[in-house]
Amino acid sequence: MTRLYIAEKPSLGRAIAAVLPRPHKNNNGYIETGNGDIVTWCIGHLLEQVEPDAYDEKYKKWNMADLPIIPEQWQLVARKSAKQQLAVIRKLAKQATEVVHAGDPDREGQLLVDEVIDYVKLSAKKKAEIQRLLISDLNPAAIKRALATMRSNRDFIPLSVSALARSRADWMYGMNMTRAYTLLGQKGGYRGVLSVGRVQTPILGLVTRRDDEIANFKPKPFYEVFALIPYQDMEIRARWKPSEACQPWQDEDGRVLNRQLCENVVKRIKGQPAEVTESERKETRQAPPLPYSLSALQIDAAKRFGMSAADVLANCQSLYEKHKVITYPRSDSRYLPNEHFKQAGDVCLAIVSNAGELAKAGDGANLSLKSKAWNDKKVDAHHAIIPTPKQINSGMLSASESKVYQLIARQYLMQFYPVAVYAEAKLVFTIAQGHFIARGRQLMSGGWRALLGRDDSVNDQADKGLADKVPPLEKGTVLTCRNGEIKDKMTEPPKAFTEATLLQAMTGIARFVSDTSLKKILRDTDGLGTEATRAGILELLFKRQLLKRQAKNIHATEAGRGLVYALPDEATYPDMTAHWEHQLQDMADKKCAYQPFMDALQQQVHQLMDKVKYSEVPISLRELKSPEPRQTGKKRRYTKQKKS
Repeated sequence: MTRLYIAEKPSLGRAIAAVLPRPHKNNNGYIETGNGDIVTWCIGHLLEQVEPDAYDEKYKKWNMADLPIIPEQWQLVARKSAKQQLAVIRKLAKQATEVVHAGDPDREGQLLVDEVIDYVKLSAKKKAEIQRLLISDLNPAAIKRALATMRSNRDFIPLSVSALARSRADWMYGMNMTRAYTLLGQKGGYRGVLSVGRVQTPILGLVTRRDDEIANFKPKPFYEVFALIPYQDMEIRARWKPSEACQPWQDEDGRVLNRQLCENVVKRIKGQPAEVTESERKETRQAPPLPYSLSALQIDAAKRFGMSAADVLANCQSLYEKHKVITYPRSDSRYLPNEHFKQAGDVCLAIVSNAGELAKAGDGANLSLKSKAWNDKKVDAHHAIIPTPKQINSGMLSASESKVYQLIARQYLMQFYPVAVYAEAKLVFTIAQGHFIARGRQLMSGGWRALLGRDDSVNDQADKGLADKVPPLEKGTVLTCRNGEIKDKMTEPPKAFTEATLLQAMTGIARFVSDTSLKKILRDTDGLGTEATRAGILELLFKRQLLKRQAKNIHATEAGRGLVYALPDEATYPDMTAHWEHQLQDMADKKCAYQPFMDALQQQVHQLMDKVKYSEVPISLRELKSPEPRQTGKKRRYTKQKKS
């Protein structure tokens, strides 16, 4: 009996082989172990979607009349660099009596190995008996635990179907829209490729609209009124809360735009009784933030270190594969399985060893505390990114690897610190029939916040002296308003996107959809792209010169703006792709079928192509300057893009 393990990449294959019986024999593309088991691997995707001309020779030439291109039978072809390894897997799979799927623990990893298994035409009997090995930690002890808890690969078919639907839908939408708008641009004299993608274009739309808001912004004055109320040796500042009758003089954000109205309020309250009509003092508790998902880590690293999403992912891959000091990084989960709690002591010892800067934080961790992060119900194929128990010499990590590791480790240590405790107070005064509110908040016990750096503690410093801001007054207490004060302010334009805020927008996309009914059904976890693809999509937009960086800010280029203005709204707003993501997740959760999703998309692509075929060349494309000659040779390469 021979068991064949098919890993997603060589590093994972070698890690699996390392815990299997010795002696090992290293061969070209696989490892034989002492008990006869064999470990082989993919090298990322060994297969890719064929080019349109593989379906019909006429598609070699881009022609508007040929659109849309919709395959009747989808075809995959071996990547040129992968043909040899694919042949190795085919031969080994036929010889093996048992096969183990060891792709990465996510949708993409599931499909990557499944499509190879389909391609090598494994027998139906072997296919039905495939086991699924889920590895989130490349250290030997973790791999041994994973080997002891393998599941049937059939349990993960919905995950694979969801990834397949995403891949084919992205090809169908991106291929047709890119050809259509590139051809439309050519009619207007533009000689570059105008790349359109199901995810990349709504991101471009977000940035373009934000740039336009900033460019077209006209500041306007607004006003705030405070009642100044003496009490003992202090003065309480209570902010006016305008009544409903004041709405005609307020903007959509509730700001008062009429100064005369404010002046009238100040005149009316001067020297008048100020009665406490509401008094509230309470203690609030703030739990530690959950361990990181990849997006949450990328956002924090961008804020703290100015690191790009792609750099964070590259450092994570190195920490995971090369150093083995963190768990699987391409995770969208922020929760941990309960059985991981048993390793907490070993993980904390590793953190102290691997990051001397966190030695004090590690020593202060209370391992009897258990945060809400440990929750089996919220963990499926993979869990949050956390440190592993492996100890290394900290000098082995590069400066950037060390920064990313410390973020991950600090977030983990927070789970073993008490909650932060705040004292909050609120007083509502009624003065001349108007309502004025004084609020205060003070950090009483830092708990997990002790692990935050100085920059993160700035807000806490501003919270000192609660009693000096909001004294403990009983309801019914009557003081006297000495005077009113008007603060003159100006509205400010929205801020340009940065890497961190754009990633936040991509992960919380419901805030940016235009369809209010869609907002209601979107979950917080829905977003543009996946944990594994967001960094690549951003880099793709920079590479294609549709986005550009200016210091920390991100802006659309002239070509990016021109494309967004030319496209229909449905292509540039996140509504469509957010709805797709919702359905794809439902597919993975067995709530939605593949065929209805693809049928609806096919109909949508037909409608989009009909519109563009009979439309005039938009002004925004006629005015575009063609790219430099060195960039025009990219046409063929653009057609090969599968995921956007």
